[in-house]
Amino acid sequence: MENLKINQQVITDEDIKKVSWRWIMASQITWNYEKMMAPGYFYAMLPVLRKLYTKEDELKDMMHNHLQFFNTTPHMGGFILGIDMATEESEGIKGKEAVNGIKTGLMGPFAGVGDTIVGVLIGTIFGSIAAYMGVNGNPTGVVLWMVVQALLMVGRYFTVGMSYKQGMKMVTSTRDRLNAITQAATLLGITVVGALIASVIRVNVAASFVSGEVTVAGQDVLDQIMPKLLPVLLVAGVYTLLGKKNMTSTKAILIVMVVSIILYAIGFLA
Repeated sequence: MENLKINQQVITDEDIKKVSWRWIMASQITWNYEKMMAPGYFYAMLPVLRKLYTKEDELKDMMHNHLQFFNTTPHMGGFILGIDMATEESEGIKGKEAVNGIKTGLMGPFAGVGDTIVGVLIGTIFGSIAAYMGVNGNPTGVVLWMVVQALLMVGRYFTVGMSYKQGMKMVTSTRDRLNAITQAATLLGITVVGALIASVIRVNVAASFVSGEVTVAGQDVLDQIMPKLLPVLLVAGVYTLLGKKNMTSTKAILIVMVVSIILYAIGFLA
């Protein structure tokens, strides 16, 4: 007998829950430089593999197949798992190459979407808002950040089931929507970051120009050119530094601290 009848539903809601929880728990803790997230992906798929492949040689083959290189944004990995499950349930061992193509073809684009929205924009927007609230003594910032993280975790849990039910149709039908969402979120993130630069970062010039009885404050001159000019230049400078080879965020912070102390000591900054 064949180990799997084509188009017969074998995977249950309980199996989907197991895969979802396993992916949440193991997608990152098994990360390594050789296979990256592959061990976590394999661990998440293992209950389904054991159910779909009753022949030992086929099970070993697919287990080995899922231990190959894999890496994407953890929040987007559930979509790939769901599509993979739908494909293997339908095709069995014959869908091995299709599964490899799905994983290889989707992990990069999904990582781009996930890193942009989850890794950068959500963290930057809500993290900055929460930090700004905290700086002003508002404990709501902590609650906001915890709520955002909880919602992201809930979203991760349901991605496997969503993509399993939609299968391959989900990728083709939502590709344009994903691109539109990414572009809109990018614009929103740029707007929020620009507003935070003006409201959070403070750089004030203490130096002034004196001629006889006339005193011109350096900060007033800069404000007439463009309000918040120095904060913008500071952010641009740090951004440029981070683009340099061997430059890290820690080094950039230390450079800013040292330069700020020196400029304050000579009376240029307030």
